Amino acid sequence: MEQTEVPKLRCQRIGCNATFTEDNNPDGSCTYHDSPFFHDGMKEWSCCKKRSHDFSLFLEIPGCKTGKHTTEKPVLAKAKATPTPSPKNPFSPPIAAPATNTSSKESCLRCKQGFFCSDHGSQAQPKAAPAESNVSAPAKKVVDLNQPQTCKNQGCGQTFKEKDNHETACNYHPGPAVFHDRMRGWKCCDIHVKEFDEFVSIPPCSKGWHDADSAS
Repeated sequence: MEQTEVPKLRCQRIGCNATFTEDNNPDGSCTYHDSPFFHDGMKEWSCCKKRSHDFSLFLEIPGCKTGKHTTEKPVLAKAKATPTPSPKNPFSPPIAAPATNTSSKESCLRCKQGFFCSDHGSQAQPKAAPAESNVSAPAKKVVDLNQPQTCKNQGCGQTFKEKDNHETACNYHPGPAVFHDRMRGWKCCDIHVKEFDEFVSIPPCSKGWHDADSAS
């Protein structure tokens, strides 16, 4: 008699996105974050105060809390806006421009450009030859076809093996992610929502190869 395979569930905690089963969900198996905070282009985790301007790097910040996996979506706390203190002296005194001496060698245009100048006795300077670049091409990465890797494409995050990778294996967002006026969304599919949990639930709009080294 064949044994029925237990269906795997997807953890809904922010920063986890792992799969699990009810009978294999020990305490401490989930690493996650509480809730994000966005302000003036900066993305910050309210739980550990780690931040980044780049959304892809922001999502790669390791979780700071541990617990059990869950299928319940977290309730995100509303971030309170902190009042900006008004400066005591909003008008800073004008800074006087430094006095220039047009007769000095430093301000002479001919001296600066390397031409002969009879006023300052400077001689034309030969232009230095540009240094040859000795930067070698980066070495190609050797990947084991059976080694599990995590896809870094935005909106994917799945574990895959290179032998199973193909041109439609990955569902992802080409991006970029857009944050504006408390709205969050993807420019690639032109979908924008207000809540962060709704944002991470926007279905990917493109297919392609899994990429464990994606920088997008």
